[in-house]
Amino acid sequence: MTARLQKKLIFIVALSFGLGVISATAKSATIAIIDSGTDMKHREIAPQAWININEIPGNNRDDDRNGYQDDVHGWNFAEGNNQVIDYKYLGIFNDDIDRFFEIQTKAMMGTMTPEEREWIIAKIEDQEFIKQITIFGNFMHGTHVGHIGIRGAPEAELMAVKLIPTEVNLPFFYNPGVSKENQVGSEEDKSLRMRLLKKGLEFLANQQMEMMDEIAAYVASHKADIANGSFGTGYPQASMIVEVLFKNVLRKDPTEAELHEATTHFLNALVSRGQQMVALAPETLFVFASGNDGLDNDVFPTSPTNIEANNVISVGATIGYGDLAVFSNFGKKTVDVLAPGVGVRAAIPGDEYIRVSGTSQAAPYVASVAAHLKSLNPNLTPAQIKQILMGTVDVRPELAEKVRTSGLVNRSRATRAAELSTSVAISDAISESRLTVADLPIEKSYSQPSAGAKNLVLPLPSVFR
Repeated sequence: MTARLQKKLIFIVALSFGLGVISATAKSATIAIIDSGTDMKHREIAPQAWININEIPGNNRDDDRNGYQDDVHGWNFAEGNNQVIDYKYLGIFNDDIDRFFEIQTKAMMGTMTPEEREWIIAKIEDQEFIKQITIFGNFMHGTHVGHIGIRGAPEAELMAVKLIPTEVNLPFFYNPGVSKENQVGSEEDKSLRMRLLKKGLEFLANQQMEMMDEIAAYVASHKADIANGSFGTGYPQASMIVEVLFKNVLRKDPTEAELHEATTHFLNALVSRGQQMVALAPETLFVFASGNDGLDNDVFPTSPTNIEANNVISVGATIGYGDLAVFSNFGKKTVDVLAPGVGVRAAIPGDEYIRVSGTSQAAPYVASVAAHLKSLNPNLTPAQIKQILMGTVDVRPELAEKVRTSGLVNRSRATRAAELSTSVAISDAISESRLTVADLPIEKSYSQPSAGAKNLVLPLPSVFR
């Protein structure tokens, strides 16, 4: 018996006394869920949980000597340990939270009743509830995303990478306030201060991306084929941070133009720095959510989804297989494809389920398809998987100004192209699949989203801590 096989048997025995027996059968593709933590015990996820067979669980040793002790199912980069979810938050889910997400879905579909609208407005104004649902949102997010990522790819396995703490603390910046006295200064002095501010924002961007570099290297070392990133820093969130820094450095309130200039500079710095991150995992396809601010990413950058690379694909959300969701970010130059992201029912910690809306749900739909393509043709590179995903979309003329491909991912057509790619060129496989697999029916069975529906969707979890 080889040492590797012996470790694998020890692992299975160890799990049988803890999490229950989880299959350690080799899978065709590995999906890394870079998120807020994943419940690897959930009945929907456990059978497809990635297992590091070079680690013996619970022996408090770094058996594979990769610097991550007992990284059996992945690693918690937020707290620096192997606990890929914090189970102390089990029990926070309640009927009010469940109802909130159900009404959120109805609002997107235009079926919310006046009574439900009144109830949800009251909840939004309840600061204690908002705090509670924000914590719950982070706690369940990685599990919900992870389940979507694997349920369309039963041959794949899920690796948990925790980036976002369950309770997020935004960075504190002293706000000095602004008085008439501290607004004075020469144009030369103001120009110098703006240059200093931009340098500070570049430093902040670099600091944020340093952990992303480590994560990219980690998923690459474990040969993850797909990495889903349903997180990001959007323009509204970045703008709040930049405004406080602006007041600290320039000692004045920014004009709208100045705030846009500085915020765009910060986000572009994040995106530019992100090129280094994805380059550290060249054999991994990164699938990023476009954002939930309803903004044009061509004009208002979002990180990391705006990163341009052969191994990056950006995903916006639709209502079913219909129109662009009201909350979804878009971008003719920066968002590649669309996928369903409204009212998606999936797992949450504790063997439960809820419906959630967001580009966070659309991205793992695409990650799932990507993993399935990889299993059909293991020789496909990230760039080729991206080429198939983009080349086999259902093209909709009304989306021509919204996304690069003007369309929605067609799982069946992409699957056919991947099958054909084992014997013909990728371009020929795509062309043949377009001839033989029809577009999916356009879903138009819903009404227009209710007024204010966009504001009911939580923003993407942020990497700021």
